[in-house]
Amino acid sequence: MKLHIAANAAKGLVLPLVVLAAWEWASRQGAGAAYVFVPLEQLWLGLVDLLNSGELALHLRASLQRTLQGLLIGGLLGIATGTLMAQSRVADRLIGPLFHSIRQVPLLGLVPLLGLWVGSGDAAKLLVVIIAAFYPTVLNTAEGMRRVDQSYREVGQVLTLTRAQTFRRLLLPAALPAIVTGVTHAQAFSWLACVGGELLFAAGPGIGSLLINAEQGGRMEVVLISVLAIALLAQSMNFAFQRAARLLVRGRSTQ
Repeated sequence: MKLHIAANAAKGLVLPLVVLAAWEWASRQGAGAAYVFVPLEQLWLGLVDLLNSGELALHLRASLQRTLQGLLIGGLLGIATGTLMAQSRVADRLIGPLFHSIRQVPLLGLVPLLGLWVGSGDAAKLLVVIIAAFYPTVLNTAEGMRRVDQSYREVGQVLTLTRAQTFRRLLLPAALPAIVTGVTHAQAFSWLACVGGELLFAAGPGIGSLLINAEQGGRMEVVLISVLAIALLAQSMNFAFQRAARLLVRGRSTQ
């Protein structure tokens, strides 16, 4: 069993090692190639420098905090709005047309408007993340609530539960898988929106700001390190959210 796991792990390392070898070979094909394909030694020295100075940690921490704040605010607003649209026909008729019209506009298309409203500082970056998290949570929450079987409401009537008790004890747990899916999607969109907002509003700390400043300064090793850091952090967040979502849904299903 252990040999099988080790063999699979070794197979998984083949492609990365081939890519690294090809990258190092390309970096030795002249000055122009060395600028595009930064030598691995230069990448390592650049990483050590960013770690020792604390610059990489500063920017990653700012981006992570902004993403989580935007996800929390946008997710809660989205769940509340989606629930209201699903539970009230009046609210659906009032909110639905406006919501579905605005969400057709690409998020980047709203950036100039957001810049005029709140400037180009942290508030604008956070608002971009909030909007990105808001859309999928509204859609999934509303759809999940609408798909709850009518029998749940009938059970609530039989048990003489109030409307609030029926929602809390029956409807919300039944719609939880759809809500969790919406939050999981929102997490991915929030991270993308955070980096995109930092690229567009480059003032202040953030991994997107580090990336754009390095590009303007011609520091290709920092650009590559920033891209790798974005990929690793995004993958780690996605893995954590996926595991938390499975545990939450599984815990509800066993109750």
